[in-house]
Amino acid sequence: MPRGEQTEGGHSHSGSERAEQISWCIWTEDLLLAAAYVYDAQYNRNIPFETSPQAVRLYYLYNHWTMQAATYFFIFVDLFLAVFEDPAVYPFPFLATSLVEVLCLLVFFSRLVHFAKVTPRNVFWKDTKNICIMIAILVTLIDLIIYGALKISNINSIRWSRFLRPIFLINFAESRQIRRVFRSIRNTLPEITYVFLLFMFSVLMFSLMALKLFGDRNLRTVEGSPYFTNYLEIVFDLYVLVTTANSPDVMMPAFDFSWWYSLFFITYVVINTYLFMSVFLAVVYNNYRKHLKNEIRKLAYMKRHKMIEAFNILKVKEGTEYVVQEAQWKELVKLVAPDISTSHRELLLRVSDEEQKGYVDKKSFVRLADLLNIQVIAMRIQTHPLEHWMPHVYNSAVSLFIRSMVQHKGFVWTYDVIILINAVFIALDEENPLISYAEWVFLSLYILEILLKVYTYEPRAFFAKTQFWNWFDTSIIIAALIATILNASLKSASQYNSQQVLDIVFILRVLRLIRIVDSIQRFRVIMNTLINIVPTMLTFGGLALVVYYMFAIIGMELFQGKIQFFPRNSTAHHALECGNPALKDSLFARAKYCKNNFNDITSSFVVLMELTVVNQWHVLANGFALVTHQAAKLYFIAFHIVVVIMIINILIAFILEAFFVEYSLEKSEVETAIERKIQELGVGIQEEELRDGKLIDNMETSENDLGGEEITKKKSKGLMFKIASKRYRTVDALLQRMFEAEILPEDDGPSVEEILNLSPTDLYPKNPTFDSAA
Repeated sequence: MPRGEQTEGGHSHSGSERAEQISWCIWTEDLLLAAAYVYDAQYNRNIPFETSPQAVRLYYLYNHWTMQAATYFFIFVDLFLAVFEDPAVYPFPFLATSLVEVLCLLVFFSRLVHFAKVTPRNVFWKDTKNICIMIAILVTLIDLIIYGALKISNINSIRWSRFLRPIFLINFAESRQIRRVFRSIRNTLPEITYVFLLFMFSVLMFSLMALKLFGDRNLRTVEGSPYFTNYLEIVFDLYVLVTTANSPDVMMPAFDFSWWYSLFFITYVVINTYLFMSVFLAVVYNNYRKHLKNEIRKLAYMKRHKMIEAFNILKVKEGTEYVVQEAQWKELVKLVAPDISTSHRELLLRVSDEEQKGYVDKKSFVRLADLLNIQVIAMRIQTHPLEHWMPHVYNSAVSLFIRSMVQHKGFVWTYDVIILINAVFIALDEENPLISYAEWVFLSLYILEILLKVYTYEPRAFFAKTQFWNWFDTSIIIAALIATILNASLKSASQYNSQQVLDIVFILRVLRLIRIVDSIQRFRVIMNTLINIVPTMLTFGGLALVVYYMFAIIGMELFQGKIQFFPRNSTAHHALECGNPALKDSLFARAKYCKNNFNDITSSFVVLMELTVVNQWHVLANGFALVTHQAAKLYFIAFHIVVVIMIINILIAFILEAFFVEYSLEKSEVETAIERKIQELGVGIQEEELRDGKLIDNMETSENDLGGEEITKKKSKGLMFKIASKRYRTVDALLQRMFEAEILPEDDGPSVEEILNLSPTDLYPKNPTFDSAA
């Protein structure tokens, strides 16, 4: 072959390879972009990001779990600095804490810069949370410099920026649930304000009536001070009465004078405690529910919008409709959910492409995010080891009778009765020898129960990961047996009675009674509901942390060092008055509340928790008012309004909504579709069979992995499927499904701008279009 032809042929081959490489790169970039949309839809993430290849890769890095974990780590390090700063639980030098805080601020700033790299510039600068983070970083740095300079000059000052630290917890993108709660509070404030103003008007009116009724009658309180002669003190006392913390003490001087005056206080309590507080709950619940549903409606639209964006990237024309090819769909699922097995992925494909056409249509593709949120586990039927080793003995008539007896409901009921009888014996006198011997009988019965169940059910099934109660029972019984033997040995060996071992024994015995909860159906329903809403309840844990931290920092700056705690036998000056003569003969000092102070962050949190419970909160408020100024009561009133009236009522509203939704809604459409396909393929397992212990979790390996047409073949090896997780059934997801049901499959929905501008007063569009959604 001539050299020129070789060269020409070589160039032609190189050009073809280059074209294929370019095509492959474009396909990979499109797949990464589509996967980013699906991943956002799966986890309800609404971060607008640039679609360039570099921005998409940065976006993946931004959302990587290590980056998120590092961000949370430095957020909590920043918050935890209060433990080591003055006033400190464990004092550290200012230089050490300030360097750590600067490091945290650098991490936050880097995270913010990273976020700016992946989002459009106009979106970034319009986002309020980004502005809040930048202002908080700048203000904190200024405060650090000023405080450090004054400290070098031996001038005392206040670290006034510390209460801004929770802003970082609220405003980083990972904390979107906390931001949602704060938005709900902000949106609910106008309605609450009107009710609160009317409530305060009622309190002020009753206070004025109390001044006129009791001010001139020379009545005295139990402490000997004038009764209802100062209007502001009357307002505070009657406000406290709304919380019932000072009832009936505040009424007694008037009641002692004449029983007719009790009618005044009864009327006040009925109107303000029962009527207005109920109205507060109703207003908070109604508005919170309305704004929550609006947020969920936006999430439903945004999730659908992102799934359609992903579909449009990967779609190809098949006949008269656009579809996603099976190969592309599989590559997408591998990228979005790399941890799921081949069998699970094949099962999802069967659900998405029921007729096995080789492609997924738009309607089926859009629900992929929900399919991925339903965890499916593979299970495999196992024979009992004894059946392998001693088949004749294990399948004998006596063995079959024992196994049928253990599987009968009567066996469960019998042990429920034994547990109740055991509860009676636990409550009786431990020193009685009969009671002591009875505990050995109960332990023997419990051990017999475990042995019979392990004999009846395949051991790997009985101790599978999902069999929580079996693990709980066995561990409690074994621990109780070891502790009881240890305690008996110590007693017989040296007349030594280890109280710690005894305490462990008592606790383990009582914990055994918890097993009764799983035996009663209604108890189990309630427990399952509580378990299902626990993840979302963590949002309120974050909200409580934010509010408590801010009030704790403010409380430390206002009240640190004003009240001191002294040991019981201390001879220090003013030890009986908590180190402050202003508390002499006060109820605060007489009640020995000296340890309730704001001298460090941990003590502050304890005081705030006591204020949340409300009981005796007026005693705490009066104590701190005595050592500072009467205006200090405003701090405690503000805490009561924010936490008890607003946040606690929102928490109640959330729990009510969660229970209503959890009790009223059935399984989701996509969950039912997966179960239906599992049953069609003949690889399904019922919950009753699982509870009987016939199946085990099967951590899928290549040996039993499922793929394509091999489903039927693998079934012969005992591979079964079951929906194992209720992860999809969170409150947000359930509410979201209510709205998604009203969106027709062929509708693309409103634009992103229209979605973000939807308000609770807008009618929900049955057939959303760009015109009707605004």
